[in-house]
Amino acid sequence: MSHKGDNEGKKSSHRTELYASCIPGTCLPIVYHPDYNITFMGLEKLHPFDAGKWGKVIHFLKEEQFITDGNIVEACEATEEDLLVVHSKRYLNRLKWSLVVATITEIPPLMFLPNFLVQRKVLRPLRTQTGGTIMAGKLAVDRGWAINVGGGFHHCSSDRGGGFCAYADITLAIKFLFERVEGISRATIIDLDAHQGNGHERDFLDDKRVFIMDMYNRYIYPGDGYAKRAIKRKVELDWGTEDSEYLQKVELHSEGALNEVRPDIIVYNAGTDILDGDPLGGLSISPQGIVKRDEIVFRAARRRGIPILMVTSGGYQKKTARIIADSILNLHQQGLIGAEVLEGEGSSSLVTNMMCSPGSVGSKFTAV
Repeated sequence: MSHKGDNEGKKSSHRTELYASCIPGTCLPIVYHPDYNITFMGLEKLHPFDAGKWGKVIHFLKEEQFITDGNIVEACEATEEDLLVVHSKRYLNRLKWSLVVATITEIPPLMFLPNFLVQRKVLRPLRTQTGGTIMAGKLAVDRGWAINVGGGFHHCSSDRGGGFCAYADITLAIKFLFERVEGISRATIIDLDAHQGNGHERDFLDDKRVFIMDMYNRYIYPGDGYAKRAIKRKVELDWGTEDSEYLQKVELHSEGALNEVRPDIIVYNAGTDILDGDPLGGLSISPQGIVKRDEIVFRAARRRGIPILMVTSGGYQKKTARIIADSILNLHQQGLIGAEVLEGEGSSSLVTNMMCSPGSVGSKFTAV
């Protein structure tokens, strides 16, 4: 698609709070809101996903004095109008049925609850994380990097959800950038969750502006052969893949993907369900291996001066929150994120567009 076409789309975009806020340069581009966490009468415990892991990541980062309530960005909930940039009205209407949400989230008792409760206690947190991913996309372009502590709902496409993914936040973040930010016309998705990212793959199947690298356990959910047609660099792993082979493939293929096509933005889906012992991922990567994986991807982006947005996606063990926090701390120690990166490589607007948020705050199952 030509830049002219993109610019025409930008002019007709709806007004959104997700891009409207002036974010001070004193804020790190780390996006979070306490509403990310799902707690409702213990029902969230019926799925192996740790529905409070996002708050735990923030807690660990505060303990290490890397962040405070005042220097991170508070996410806003994506509105229906925001969601309609990608989702069909029909799909959003289907989410008004508790049975549909119970099926998508794989929490069967939700089907017996009034939908207003399901909206408030389950879907609102997911919409807030989705808004966080969209906001982080813009922040990544402005700052060179951004991390949404939630998001990564890579099984959801425009017209169907699944695997605990009700909204297509990755697709939305990219579409928002294409429509609203000058100079962003090509994106690369590096999806390193243990599961195939069939949602964004279905959404970008015929879109030549988006290059998808997906590295996943070939034997587990979703096994979506139709969606695999969208993958430009497919790396299928065997059960029990360990650090040495895994990290070698991460480096080889992330470098290869970025050499093949130079994007204007990288969306990095950094699922921790690759961790050894994860009940759904089926791989055998150590905590240190996950930290090193994230470093490899950020280093590849930084070396090329390409903005990178990271989302945290799947991870089904209680210790994954600590690993995510440790990885973020390592990225800072390595000089790959932090305020100082603003003056390094990145998009041309890194320093001139110093934009804090609308407010600051400190099995049978399938996947995220």
